Amino acid sequence: MFYSVTGVNAQPLDITFEFQAYPTGLIPGLRIEKGFGDKNAAHLRLAANLFDHRDLGVQDEERGNGFGFTVGYKRYFKSDFKGLSLGLRNDIWFNTVDWVDNSSLGGITGTTKIVVVQPTAELGYLLEFGNNWVFTPALGFGYEINVKTDGVPTGEGAILLLGFSVGKRL
Repeated sequence: MFYSVTGVNAQPLDITFEFQAYPTGLIPGLRIEKGFGDKNAAHLRLAANLFDHRDLGVQDEERGNGFGFTVGYKRYFKSDFKGLSLGLRNDIWFNTVDWVDNSSLGGITGTTKIVVVQPTAELGYLLEFGNNWVFTPALGFGYEINVKTDGVPTGEGAILLLGFSVGKRL
């Protein structure tokens, strides 16, 4: 059965800017989300990851950046693709980490390239306003796993993300 894009039972397509912050970094990105069924949605994201782990990583200082992508799924509690949702997503990051180890006299510096897998559970609340604009604040909890390391080990572990997305519903 086909549905009108403007109809009540339309399967929405959201194109949004997404921003997440975590204790040691920022993630800006572009996200596309497509509704299916009555309450389900799948999304893809392309993003940058800018971070400063300070002394919370393996090395005394860890700073860097990278890029990555996300594949995710969410289920809305209501059948109109609005309001509260729970989701699962997985990020893949290709990061470069500049680090300092101050344990030696004069310190040692270096660069490590890592590939990170980051599965995350997410709670969000989508609001629609104006002429098909959407805004979704979200809270996520996940785990960073360095699956490939070229250089010395760097930080990985639990991650708490607070973010939002804003854009158009088509």
